[in-house]
Formats: sequence, structure tokens, C-alpha cells
Amino acid sequence: MTYPFPEPLVIDATVFTELPEKLRRTGISSYWADRNKRGQSVDSFLEGPSFDKQGNLYFVDIPFGRIFRSTPEGKVSQIAEYDGQPNGLKIHADGSIFIADYQNGIMGLDPETGDVSPLLRDADTESFKGCNDLHFGKDGALYFTDQGQTGLQDPTGRVWRWQPKTGELTCLIDKVPSPNGLVLDLNEHTLYLAVTRANAVWRLPISQSGRVTKAGLFIQFSGGRAGPDGLALTNQNGVVVCQTGMGLVWIHNAHGQPIAVVRSPKGLGTTNCAFGGADRRTLFITESDSGTILKAELPADLGVSGAKMFSGA
Repeated sequence: MTYPFPEPLVIDATVFTELPEKLRRTGISSYWADRNKRGQSVDSFLEGPSFDKQGNLYFVDIPFGRIFRSTPEGKVSQIAEYDGQPNGLKIHADGSIFIADYQNGIMGLDPETGDVSPLLRDADTESFKGCNDLHFGKDGALYFTDQGQTGLQDPTGRVWRWQPKTGELTCLIDKVPSPNGLVLDLNEHTLYLAVTRANAVWRLPISQSGRVTKAGLFIQFSGGRAGPDGLALTNQNGVVVCQTGMGLVWIHNAHGQPIAVVRSPKGLGTTNCAFGGADRRTLFITESDSGTILKAELPADLGVSGAKMFSGA
């Protein structure tokens, strides 16, 4: 069979760092694991990787409400623990940290003190279904997904845009079966959205008035125990998709064609990713099954690097 585009380059990831044994909650039960893993023993579940300007990598541990930081050399330390279920994490240009928390809404973290405090608990007193991931626009607007337990049986997941400076909160779409990772394209005319339970990535055009119009299917996946999770954007306007449950991370060009695929050397829980390194050609991936941070060096001749994050990283 002849394909209309070349087969994607296969890249094998390596281990960047692992959660140290002293930070693993081995043998300790959690409400999250009881409900989401049917009581299976879980010592951590890593998500939400994001770099600060100094090259430190922050990430979260959902079941135990913890925030970790890894140095550029891979030394991991815990900087916060609180009563919550942190899922996504992004860093503001001013260095403050925003967390999408399933239990509490949007939370703020002071990276110096480790203090975690609520920023946005609800939408005009209506509770969120369960916040999942978040992304900053160039103007500082925060886009975040409100996933809860939605899926094909209940396609009512939502995507919100919040202006932290003014408090303006807008629901962009409210009919999504499990909205998860999200990222704006380079000119911010399109929002790409991982729709986990539909095993797809949607394309949400944003009009000049700020509304979502003509939402459509951008990429369709198959297989796995879950589906697309975290997203990232390349400097070439391509979308990177973590296919959790398959142990893969797909790198697409601006047309949605797969040009490379990264394979996990550990488990299948490739939940989220972020570009790092001096040239942003290294992809760092949370592998949640093993409590590991993977890295994949993208070859220069692939012509792909990561788009700059709002944090400046």
C-alpha cells in the first residue's frame, strides 16, 4: 500500500529522571486511586510538565496532591502538598504557577514558599465538572478544560477562557466528550483540543469576536486504553499528541500529518509533554505508569522545535 505521505520517523525515548523511592507513596491508598484504578496500588501518577525560565521542570502527582520540581540535571524535590487533585500545570510569565485541579478548580502555587491557594473555584457559583489541563494565550488569558467524568455517554465537557486580570470567564464550547489537553496555534486563530474518550483531537477555530465556530475533527486515533491526553505545539505550527495507553507521543506537521512518533521505554502512560533544552528540540514526557520523566531528542534534520511557552521557557 502506498501512503500519501512518508511513514513517521520512529524515535525511542530514554529516561530523564524518575520519582525517587523516598517520594513514592508505596502501599498508601488514595481516594483517586480507589475511584480511578479500582483500588489498584498506585505510588504516584505524574502529569502536567512545564518549564520555568531557569530550565527547572515542574510536574504534578494527581492522587496525592503533590507538586514536584526537577533541576536541569534531573534531581527531583517536592515543593508542595495540599488537599487536592492537581492535573495540569502551567507557568505564568511572572513566574507564578497555575494548576488545573480536578477537585478544587484553578489553583495558584507560589514556587518560593510552596503555598497553594484557590484562584477560580467555580463559574458564577456553578461548580466545575473537574478541571483537567490549561494553556496561556499570549495576552495572559488562561484556557482550561473542564472534563469531569464526561465521555461518549455524556458529551458535556467544557472549555473555558479566563482573564485573570479582569475576572472575565467565557465558556467557549460545552458539548465535548472528555476535553483534555489543549494548545493554541502560533497566530492564536485555532485552539487544538484533545478529546480523550472520542480518541481524537478537535480543531476549534476562534473568530475575531472570540467565539468558537465550525469546530471540527482534526486527527482521529484508534486503540489504547484511553486516548489523546496532553498536547504541545511546535515552532512549525504542528501539534504534538500524547497517546496515553499506547506509550506513544505523535509529532504532526501543520496539516496534521504524522512526521515522527516517540516510543516509551517504560510503561504505556504517556500522559503529557513539554519541550525543553536550549533549542527546545528535546521533548520531556510524563510516563505515569512508572513515575518516570522521559526525554526524546529530536534530530535536527526533522526540522522541528517547540514553540515558546508563556513562561518564557
